[in-house]
Amino acid sequence: MANERNPFTIAKERILKAAKMLGLDEATTQLLCTPQREVWVALPVKMDDGSTRIFQGFRVQYNTARGPAKGGIRWFPTETIDTVRALSCWMTWKCSVVDIPLGGGKGGVICNPKELSNTEKERLARAYVRAIAPIIGITKDVPAPDVYTNGQIMAWMMDEYEKITMESHPGVITGKPLEIGGSKGRGDATARGGVYTVRECAKAYGIDLKGKTCAIQGFGNAGQFAATLSEELLGMKVVAASDSKGGVYNPNGIAAKDLIEYKEKNGTVVGFPGAQPVTNDELIGLDVCVLFPAALENMITEENAGSIKCQIICELANGPTTPEADAIIDAKGIHLIPDYLANAGGVTVSYFEQCQNAQNYYWELEDVQKRLDQKMTNAFKAVYEMSKAKNVSLRDAAYLVAIKRVADAMKLRGWV
Repeated sequence: MANERNPFTIAKERILKAAKMLGLDEATTQLLCTPQREVWVALPVKMDDGSTRIFQGFRVQYNTARGPAKGGIRWFPTETIDTVRALSCWMTWKCSVVDIPLGGGKGGVICNPKELSNTEKERLARAYVRAIAPIIGITKDVPAPDVYTNGQIMAWMMDEYEKITMESHPGVITGKPLEIGGSKGRGDATARGGVYTVRECAKAYGIDLKGKTCAIQGFGNAGQFAATLSEELLGMKVVAASDSKGGVYNPNGIAAKDLIEYKEKNGTVVGFPGAQPVTNDELIGLDVCVLFPAALENMITEENAGSIKCQIICELANGPTTPEADAIIDAKGIHLIPDYLANAGGVTVSYFEQCQNAQNYYWELEDVQKRLDQKMTNAFKAVYEMSKAKNVSLRDAAYLVAIKRVADAMKLRGWV
């Protein structure tokens, strides 16, 4: 699988294309292509064996024209500043396209969490917050969980920030456990939002989803919820799923609940009873109605895009499709719901969490899901209408909607 293209280069290519279509001036375009702030930090962490390791961390605040920065923190062995830049860029468009008053940010630490004990993870989490504390806060930048971070890690980070400020600040971090200010509905929000957009996409293009098949490329948190929610909300049948170790396929269907239980027990979907092995590339090319890329960047490339047979692609991962692959997918007439629209459910419920923290009043699950449905439905409709008006793909339309909103905010502020 080709994973070599620089994600920030791809992000800027897409901005330049949208800026040209919108007729934006050079200064506005340059600012849209440039992170407003980057912080690189060295994190000394005492390990369980008594040694001290120095970890490299980043925080990028891409654009705050529409509000404080918002974005997750990744812990990943091959994390790079360009990946964090790209993700913070996409977060800017993500918040804009669903029309929430936040900008884009992202953080990362180069580490392998699978090699760290819980106590080492806690020390690393607290070290990271100490290093970036001056630039975060509810009026500056609100982090959240991302790849290989979770609610417990967010709890440690929030606690460390409150120790530094000596005040209660539950809204400084989202994705927290319910017991300390988290929001109901946050756990499945990314996948749920994506499934809502699949529903709206199918309505728009006259596709009947009931009884149809789907495949999940990347059976992590979002992928697992996509599987269960596709069954529950859309009446679809999961026939394939994959993770970093391999994949499984059964054309007669795989019960999402059973596959999740199997992975929790075995650490992978590989070997699931009654299913045959399938590679990631083979999964991408399966004859299914909906494909959910839910893993990492650059998983759908010009090398494998030609094999895709689905009707709808719902990008739950960030940046899973290269621009070269986009051209192939468009030519095949496949409806691709772009990442920062498809997976915006997570940041939308994180925004709801911020609102609840600020009010010190917490909503019921039904309220969260209803508001999320409304936000995702309105966002898809705005993108679909732009697509029809400009005769462009859903991805190009989403960029036009999101970038115009950010550009308008920058002009109103007098930045450009």
